[in-house]
Amino acid sequence: MSELNIEKLFVMKCGGSTLAALPDSFFEDLRALQGSGVKPVIVHGGGPAISDNLAKLGIESSFVNGLRVTTEEVLDVVEMTLAGSINKAIVRRIQGSGGQALGLSGVDGNLILARPVANSDEVGQVGEVIEVKAEIVKGILALGYIPVIAPIGVDAAGQRYNINADTAAGAVASFVESPSMIVVTDVPGIMRTMDGEKVVLPSVTVTQIEELIASGEIYGGMIPKVRAAMDCIQGSVSEVVIVDGKEPQVLSRVLGGEKLGTRIIRS
Repeated sequence: MSELNIEKLFVMKCGGSTLAALPDSFFEDLRALQGSGVKPVIVHGGGPAISDNLAKLGIESSFVNGLRVTTEEVLDVVEMTLAGSINKAIVRRIQGSGGQALGLSGVDGNLILARPVANSDEVGQVGEVIEVKAEIVKGILALGYIPVIAPIGVDAAGQRYNINADTAAGAVASFVESPSMIVVTDVPGIMRTMDGEKVVLPSVTVTQIEELIASGEIYGGMIPKVRAAMDCIQGSVSEVVIVDGKEPQVLSRVLGGEKLGTRIIRS
């Protein structure tokens, strides 16, 4: 297998509901990048769809610090939704635009090895990543496909874990040595109140993020998002960019160096 050009590789994280709302032009941009030799890797979430399916089945669901409390019953629905309907919908949209994609979850080939999070007594079968088998991701890329990864992890005994998609994406970016990670959302970036108005911070350091969390400017589900971004700024990963997926040609523009959204940097 030929060695991949790491400089052309990037990891993209996107929520399932965000992806569903993205225009066709987003996927056409992704196809054009793939066609030019760029190697995208996608890690996706799907919180709202999981909540909808749990509600339809009459299964109660709750959250602790932005993480879904995951019993085995909830985990069945999480896996069905993430590795099933959402994963394949993303693959279909990429292929519908002329791109090539292959969908899998962290269970396949033991791609994402995990262990229980520290507060598993509160949140149940939620995992933290201990290893991502980068050779699987790079092998799929070398075959000419975009890996589309659902964030379900597994341990040596075969126990599944629900992994926060931002955390999973950060781990994938670190283990495949991606120079950058792009978080595609439905917001223009990390926002701060200045003179009574919310403004996008074009660039923010890890230290500034901790201050924003402490002050309450960053709260709820945004906390694991930015913490995952901070966690993945290690090794070859020098920055994480949070952008609005509805911006025209957002991926090409960010990869081309245009200042969009919020760039999270080491210092």
